[in-house]
Amino acid sequence: MNVLLIYPEFPDTFWSFKHALKFIRKKATFPPLGLLTVAAMLPAKWAKRLVDANTTKLTDKDLKWADYAFFSSMVVQQKSAHQLIRRCKEAGVKIVAGGPLFTSEHEQFKDVDHFVLNEAEITLPTFLEDLENGCAKPIYKTHEFADIRETVAPLWNLVNMSKYASMVIQYTRGCPYQCEFCDVTALFGRRTRTKSTEQIITELDTFYDLGWRGNVFFVDDNIIGNRRSLKQDLLPALIRWQGNHTGITFNTEVSINLAKDEALMQMMSDAGFNTVFVGIETPDTASLDECGKSQNKDRDLAEDVRIIQRAGMQVQAGFIVGFDNDTPSIFQRQIDFIQKTGIVTAMVGLLQAPTGTRLYERLKKEGRLLGRMTGDNADGSTNIIPNNMDADMFREGYKKILRNIYSPENYYKRIMTLFKEYKSPKIKSKIKFEHIFAVFSSGYHLGILGKERIQFWHLLLWTTLHRRELFPLAVTLAVYGHHFRKVSELHVL
Repeated sequence: MNVLLIYPEFPDTFWSFKHALKFIRKKATFPPLGLLTVAAMLPAKWAKRLVDANTTKLTDKDLKWADYAFFSSMVVQQKSAHQLIRRCKEAGVKIVAGGPLFTSEHEQFKDVDHFVLNEAEITLPTFLEDLENGCAKPIYKTHEFADIRETVAPLWNLVNMSKYASMVIQYTRGCPYQCEFCDVTALFGRRTRTKSTEQIITELDTFYDLGWRGNVFFVDDNIIGNRRSLKQDLLPALIRWQGNHTGITFNTEVSINLAKDEALMQMMSDAGFNTVFVGIETPDTASLDECGKSQNKDRDLAEDVRIIQRAGMQVQAGFIVGFDNDTPSIFQRQIDFIQKTGIVTAMVGLLQAPTGTRLYERLKKEGRLLGRMTGDNADGSTNIIPNNMDADMFREGYKKILRNIYSPENYYKRIMTLFKEYKSPKIKSKIKFEHIFAVFSSGYHLGILGKERIQFWHLLLWTTLHRRELFPLAVTLAVYGHHFRKVSELHVL
């Protein structure tokens, strides 16, 4: 069997970093972890090729070679998924699909021969057995959750690591919280399941032995969901591992209550974590109540952000406008909160209702759904009919936020605010040619041609004089700002 493993292209979105990747000569941010894990679960005798549409093109030669095409995709990749599936169908290649997009919207893809949905550790073996016996069914799904301590390591030899800005790894699945708008618990459950420390160290060794000396993203939706396992097993092992390796840093996603666990923050910093993404959503207590974000209530969110930054971890954050309890004041309140906390990478989106969430079901009953969401967190779209504010008012308020936070003046102010709070990480990425190239490239494109010329050179000068160890981060954040402005101008402004 000849199998193509196809990963659709991401559109030009907030998290695609397409305009930033050019500065370091990379094609994509991350390789497709789920698809590579599925590849390792397929029979060893099958021939396999990875076609990541973010780094390479699907060719007619590939299609002529293939017997089957295995697709995995997120909702935001749906346009590319439709196009690539159509090409496979026209070429007579059998199609198998799984992952978040197909789990929630498989009925939209009539050309797919077999859907292997939910967690592949459970559904894929049954499909493969039926395929071997000539009786494969159209759909395989389950309500059970896998023991990920039995999950195989991804097939990394299919990947050209030089095309990516970061590697990826997964330690946990599931989240103990149940925010109304989030589909994580619908997909993975509320119990936080963990891999073994041995699995994680083995995967890190694989990266390292293949020559990787950069960042590794733990893709967990909330890595601190099982603190006991994290503190007693994984972090001590990562700290020991870092003692024998150089140049590897980590980032991940956490809930804001990390700020109340000083020992955990210290261990994460010692282990090499220098950035965390936090779902802050809104400074409005009534809206937090509405969406069930209990972990964000009854606390000083701004001070929590500063505490994490002082512990050596930059805080990236997600924000939402469009809750039923939002009033016209929310737009300026979001701007003020983002500016005063120094959250440089601030993803702000209109509220969307993913299929399978409690929000989707509630709004469906209320007759307030406008079809399916785009999956793009920051394209200014929503599939929700607002309750207490005109839709145009929400969109104009949203545009106001983006114009403010990503204007060169305010964006660079936030970098300075961060740098005055941020504790320099103990473990730093190894400086490579691509980073040196980025310095000169940013100097030309941002410092000479860019709208932010004054702010760019002021930041580099101030950093050189006061926080020299943060100079690489200063360049990185300046490049990020260029990307965020491009995306905002393309989709919203």
